[in-house]
Amino acid sequence: MKIALLEPLRVSRSTIDKLALPLRKLGHDFIAYDSKAKTSEELFARSKACEVVMIANTPYPREVISRLTQTRLINVAFTGVDHVDMSACREKGIKVCNAAGYSNQAVAEQAIGMALSLYRHLNKSDQTIRLGNAFLGPMMGQEIKGKTVGIVGTGAIGLATARLFKAFGAQLLGYNRTQKTEALAMGMTYCSLDTLLAKSDIVSVHLPATVETKHLLDAHAFRRMKKSAIFLNLARGAIVDNYALACALNAGELAGAGIDVFETEPPLPDDYPLLSAHNCLLTPHTAYLTQEAMLHRAQIAFDKTLAYVEGKAVNYMLS
Repeated sequence: MKIALLEPLRVSRSTIDKLALPLRKLGHDFIAYDSKAKTSEELFARSKACEVVMIANTPYPREVISRLTQTRLINVAFTGVDHVDMSACREKGIKVCNAAGYSNQAVAEQAIGMALSLYRHLNKSDQTIRLGNAFLGPMMGQEIKGKTVGIVGTGAIGLATARLFKAFGAQLLGYNRTQKTEALAMGMTYCSLDTLLAKSDIVSVHLPATVETKHLLDAHAFRRMKKSAIFLNLARGAIVDNYALACALNAGELAGAGIDVFETEPPLPDDYPLLSAHNCLLTPHTAYLTQEAMLHRAQIAFDKTLAYVEGKAVNYMLS
């Protein structure tokens, strides 16, 4: 069987070789590329002879998938699969799996970091003290303890984030299609989205990108929130109307925002509204990106490929 890792996984080559060793010992032909494909044609050329292809966040479009004749599994070393044309995979009978869980702690820690930075004015404090004699004095911050934190989406990452906020002494509200036993056990109260927005001091979004969640957080949602509240999105950019968010921040309808994800991957256009929004902390889709998470992701991806070739059970997103 031919297997290809179509892009780097941000771990060393020696790590990739070690993880691929069981596949090679079984006689499979494994190849790993050191760079991303620059065009759809190059992506197709790398994929066309492979029964299994492994990718991370490189877009895998219909124009490539529709031409595949050998491929039976697309192993996505990423949590979301919205960059893969799932309908095209379904039409071709191609299975899809992902690496859910690899970055739960990394994303949760960045949510805490963003909240702390906004509450304690860390970026602004760094900038003002560098003014030397022009320093105007310190800025008073807030504490997370005692605040109400609304977790929008209580999947694995949402729950990991809730646990950390709980450790800081926050009260928890949750919004999800189903109530999770673990969330209830840590003292989370489930409520409607409108109620969560109205009562929360911090709102942290952890939903998948679907047709139903597109622009779920829009101008109406931001008007429901307290003017003193901060808003965090470390999930998917399409869930939030970022133009409406920028307007809310600039109008003083929200106290701040921490955003790691956008409708497209950075670099962002120079006129992107959040780039000039008031009190908005931006990171370039790096919440998942820690050394520990990358090692965990690679292990999960190779474990799933090995399970597939050995005919063992795999938790497919599409089968």
